[in-house]
Amino acid sequence: SHDSPLNHADRHEFEGLHYYEPRPDLVFTLPVAPEDGSEVSFETSDNRVKTYRRAGKVNFEVDGHPAQLTLYDTGHPGYFIPFRDKTSGEATYGAGRYLDIDANDDETVTIDFNLAYNPSCVYDEGYSCPIPPIENWLQVPIEAGEKNFK
Repeated sequence: SHDSPLNHADRHEFEGLHYYEPRPDLVFTLPVAPEDGSEVSFETSDNRVKTYRRAGKVNFEVDGHPAQLTLYDTGHPGYFIPFRDKTSGEATYGAGRYLDIDANDDETVTIDFNLAYNPSCVYDEGYSCPIPPIENWLQVPIEAGEKNFK
């Protein structure tokens, strides 16, 4: 597609993306602890700055280890969750991956790490991609979702 984030040269050789096998244990429905709405400035892949607002936090466990993520308001419905984890730079993209989620009707969110995807700048340097802030660097591996692009 002309809308693809793949650069023109890679489109002709593209054979598909690589994903982890689905992990039902990495799907969480969680209450959202409200945040203060403070602004966070994200560095980007092209040395720009993008600003988001903290919308909430979620706490969960991965293989018995506690983890926490901040949810960001982008000015559009839903939440943006940029994150890094212990697979970043090895099996997954070094700068991190993203999730886009919606709120559930009962003030919870469902975070499905099987839907984690690479930023567009992985495929073409012409994109400006927010780099996950330190508060969303997980100290656990998230072996779900999209793997590194080769």
